[in-house]
Amino acid sequence: MLERVAVLSDIHGALPALEAVLAEPDVASADLVVLTGDLAAGPQPVETLDLLATLGDRARWVRGNADRELVEARGGVPSGIEVSDWGARQLRDDQVDRLAALPLTVTLPVAGLGEVLFCHATPRDDEEVVLVDTRLSRWAEVLADVPDPVRTVVCGHTHMPFTRLVDRRLVVNPGSVGMPYGGPGAYWALLGPGVQLRRTDFDVAAACARVAAESTYPEAGAWADVYLRSRHSDAEALAVFAPRDGR
Repeated sequence: MLERVAVLSDIHGALPALEAVLAEPDVASADLVVLTGDLAAGPQPVETLDLLATLGDRARWVRGNADRELVEARGGVPSGIEVSDWGARQLRDDQVDRLAALPLTVTLPVAGLGEVLFCHATPRDDEEVVLVDTRLSRWAEVLADVPDPVRTVVCGHTHMPFTRLVDRRLVVNPGSVGMPYGGPGAYWALLGPGVQLRRTDFDVAAACARVAAESTYPEAGAWADVYLRSRHSDAEALAVFAPRDGR
């Protein structure tokens, strides 16, 4: 049984944001760090994966749609997302192989929460959209194949943190480390014995300057200005995602 688990999602190759979260005492002392996908698709993909690799056995990795798309782009099927297709060309073969081998879900026992299923988008799909206000009938479809002993499901993908009950199951989204919608900072979650949604503050201006200086992605400065500064609000993101939630 794991006493404390830190959950980091949607890092998107934003190295300064990741470094800030990994420096948090509660992350450094956690029994395990679970990475719920979309790790490297951003301006610093190689450096981000190298830093995550230093966690060794303290980390469990889950596949996100952007991780899958990096592998596909490397294999000759571009995603059409400029930063991802650029990133696929930067990765080393060993990094591509690691992303290709990631599981869709991981289930782990966490103190106070029992069996917890970790995924990127939903337990059945790495890019399906569910939101804090998704209707219960859709949640029932999405979670239909989750084993009954699993009473907590942790997902990412939409970059907005929330916790909510779904017919006696707790659903947790830790938010995004590297591309937050709704406000600057690096968002993550700490599990055990309950659920804490956390935000790590860092010097956003310095981080933007660093990404622009260190990344070879041609639009790195513009990318950082939009995403590290969280130019997109949660209200805007919810409106964009709503059609994919069947509304």
